[in-house]
Amino acid sequence: MRIPFSGEVEVDGSYFGARRVKGKRGRGAGSKQIVFGIYKGNGKVFIEIVPSVQRKTLQAVIYGRVSIESVVHLDGWRGYDGLVDIGYAKRFRVNHSEDEFASSDSSINGIESFWSYAKRRLQKFNRVKKETFFLLLKECEYRFNHRNKRLYHTLLTLLKKYSL
Repeated sequence: MRIPFSGEVEVDGSYFGARRVKGKRGRGAGSKQIVFGIYKGNGKVFIEIVPSVQRKTLQAVIYGRVSIESVVHLDGWRGYDGLVDIGYAKRFRVNHSEDEFASSDSSINGIESFWSYAKRRLQKFNRVKKETFFLLLKECEYRFNHRNKRLYHTLLTLLKKYSL
């Protein structure tokens, strides 16, 4: 099996959903979807909807997508604790709780830029249905990964190759 991400990667999770649900507070307030992402320094991103931000869930995604020799940049979320135990010796943390967003060793600004891009793009759709959320999110991933290409030309080529 070929692991798609190696070298320096950034990992982070984000919540997608309504801005505020009355009476709900904290992580995942209300009916927000949890999305986990991996960003490679070359500008490629992989995203996956996950059921929780527990250690077991996040580490399974990382272990399945990131080579063990990689340098992993992450934030201070406790779900990342124990990466050393599964073989990721090179990892650097950015402590958002201490108002640190980049250090001389680490930054997760690449994956954060994807979250910003995806949320701005999905905001245009006003209330995305749960059934279509995954497809729209994967479209954001595709557009982000191919942002330097002519998308219209690429889609025409794909339609010619795989006609409907």
